[in-house]
Amino acid sequence: MRSAGFLSERQRDIAWLGFLLSAVQAPIAARLMHDASWLFAVVVAVLVATVILADDAQRRRPETEAEAE
Repeated sequence: MRSAGFLSERQRDIAWLGFLLSAVQAPIAARLMHDASWLFAVVVAVLVATVILADDAQRRRPETEAEAE
């Protein structure tokens, strides 16, 4: 059996949605705003992407015998 990550499937879907919305919002805000507030959307997208990558790494880690029992 494959080891589970720390995010449930629903949380993972919501994280992907948040990442995509934030990644799309950043260039739109950069075009419309004349200040650097769009950088916040970039930071949020990077943080959410880091969580998704960490969850992927944990899911792909081979299962040890202790976790199997």
